[in-house]
Amino acid sequence: QVQLVESGGGSVHAGGSLRLSCAASGYTASTYTMGWFRQAPGKQREGVACFSPSDGSTWHADSVKGRFTISRDDVKNTVYLQMDNLKHEDTAMYYCAAENIFGCLLVSNRLSDRYHYWGQGTQVTVSS
Repeated sequence: QVQLVESGGGSVHAGGSLRLSCAASGYTASTYTMGWFRQAPGKQREGVACFSPSDGSTWHADSVKGRFTISRDDVKNTVYLQMDNLKHEDTAMYYCAAENIFGCLLVSNRLSDRYHYWGQGTQVTVSS
């Protein structure tokens, strides 16, 4: 059974950094496309970053480009989201997701409804 467990969230001041982790079990992270999503109160869940081992593609939303970086450790079967220069508007519940889909370059592969497997989420709060 596929399981995803996020960790690393917390409260930081604007300009600070956090690294989120998503530990995968029940499948090999090196074969599934992994996505990071976030949802702020009253807002829809939005894609933040994507990594696909099938073609090596990555994608970061414009709002986080240059500040967030998705990466993967195959030995630990873990995907990370390094978040630097955090802003108040980054405050949200962050989720990782996995699906057996090809590539991050397709816009549809960056949407939450394409992903079947989800973690429980980790809260990120950025104070201004």
